[in-house]
Amino acid sequence: MMENLIQKFLELYGNDGEYRTYFAPGRVNLIGEHTDYNGGHVFPCALTLGTYAVAKKREDRNLRFYSMNFDSLGVIESDLDDLIPHEKASWTNYPKGVMWAFEKRGYKLTHGLDILIYGDIPNGSGLSSSASLEVLTGLILKDMFGFDNISMIDIALIGQDSENNFNGMNCGIMDQFASAMGKKDHAIFLDTNTLNYELAPIELADAKIVITNSKVKHSLVSSAYNDRRNESEAALKKLQTVIDIKALGELTNEEFEAHKDVIEDEIQKKRAKHAVYENQRTIDAVAALRNNDLVRFGELMNASHESLRYDYEVSCEEIDILVDLAQAIPGVLGSRITGGGFGGCTVSIVKNDTVDTFKEEIGKAYAEKVGHEAEFYVVDIGNGAHRLN
Repeated sequence: MMENLIQKFLELYGNDGEYRTYFAPGRVNLIGEHTDYNGGHVFPCALTLGTYAVAKKREDRNLRFYSMNFDSLGVIESDLDDLIPHEKASWTNYPKGVMWAFEKRGYKLTHGLDILIYGDIPNGSGLSSSASLEVLTGLILKDMFGFDNISMIDIALIGQDSENNFNGMNCGIMDQFASAMGKKDHAIFLDTNTLNYELAPIELADAKIVITNSKVKHSLVSSAYNDRRNESEAALKKLQTVIDIKALGELTNEEFEAHKDVIEDEIQKKRAKHAVYENQRTIDAVAALRNNDLVRFGELMNASHESLRYDYEVSCEEIDILVDLAQAIPGVLGSRITGGGFGGCTVSIVKNDTVDTFKEEIGKAYAEKVGHEAEFYVVDIGNGAHRLN
C-alpha cells in the first residue's frame, strides 16, 4: 500500500527533495467513556487501523495537502501565514490546527510542506480518525524540523489543544494519548487528571476484540458532546461547594452518593453519576484483567453501556440495538458503545468460536431492524505513532 501512496505523492509533488513516511493509529476505548475530561481513568488501546502520511519540506512557506480519502477535493493549498480555521479548508483544518499549536508554543515552522494522507479508519466511526491525523501531523513536524525536545506526550497534548481551540471540539486527552503512546498488545490505563499511565498487557487467550460499526455517522462538534462537558462541569461546581475536589474523577461512588443532593438539576446529577461510577468501573475492569477475569471485565463493559445509555445519554437507537443483540449471544463476554457517542461503533469481547456467529446473527438482525448493514472489524492492538522509513 505504501508504494501506491509514494507513487501518488511523486506524481503530485515531483521527485525532488527527500520525502518521509509516517503512521499514527486510531484507537478503541475498552472502558472509561466520557471520563477523560472529568479527570478520571480511561483504558484505550491503539489499533493497527490508522492514518498514513508521505511528506517533504518545501523551500517556501506554502502548504499543499492531498488526501486519498477525499481525492475529489484535489490538492488543497495554504501557507504558514494562514493558520486560521476556514470552512473551505475542509479536513486540512486538523493538520493546520496542529501547526498553529506548535507555533503558539514557540516552535517556528520555517518551511512549508507537501503532505499526502491516507487513512483506513472508517470516517465518522468514532475510532478517532481526527486524533490520529493530529498526532500524525505532530510527529511529522517533530521529525522534519528536528524538534527533539518534544515528547510523544507533548504531541498528544498539542493535538488536544488544536482540536479544542482551533477546531472547536472540546475533547479530552484520551484519543490523542492513545494514538501517540500505544503499544502492541497493550492497553493504556491512563489517569487523565495526572497523565500518569501504565501499559497493561491484553492477553485474550481465547477471545477477540470485535468492533461493530453502526454506519451512523456522528459529528462530535455539532453533536451534544460539548453540552455533556458543560453539564458535567456545572455538576462539579455544585459539588465543590461542599467537598474539596478539582475533578469528578477524584470522588468514590460512596462520596458521590453522600454529596449528590447538592446538585439540584437532575440532568446534571445523572451526568456526574456517570463520570464517577464509570471511573470506578474502569479501575475495577483493569484489576479484573490483571486477575485474568474476562467475565468480570465483560460485566463492567455491559454496565458501562447501561450508564452511557441512561445516565449520560450519548447512545442512540442503532447502537442500542447492536449492544442488545450482542449481549444476548452466548460467548459474548461484554459489549458497549465506544467513542464520543451519538452513532459510531460498539466494542465487544467475543469468544473465538463465537466470532462468526456474532457477525452473522447481528449482521442479519441489524439490517432487518435498521434498514442498512453494519460493518465488523476483528482488530489487533498496534503501536503508537511512528516514522515508517
